Amino acid sequence: MTLSDLPLHAPAQVEAVQDLHPNDAIARRLRELGFVDGEDVRVVARGPVGGEPLLVQIGFTRFALRRSEAARIRIRQEEAA
Repeated sequence: MTLSDLPLHAPAQVEAVQDLHPNDAIARRLRELGFVDGEDVRVVARGPVGGEPLLVQIGFTRFALRRSEAARIRIRQEEAA
């Protein structure tokens, strides 16, 4: 599953960021921002037009991401306790 598919407020963890080509600057920047294996992530809000941008929270920091950027981030949803 990718971050762009995650329902609002559903808890998940980052698995990996997909590189589309060698030296992918966007994938590298996403990892620099904290989208690394094991980090807790959730989609906090979606924009009004086509659901873009996505407001994503990782840790205590929020980012606005395009759906195409969020689609690069593979996640695993946390099991319900």
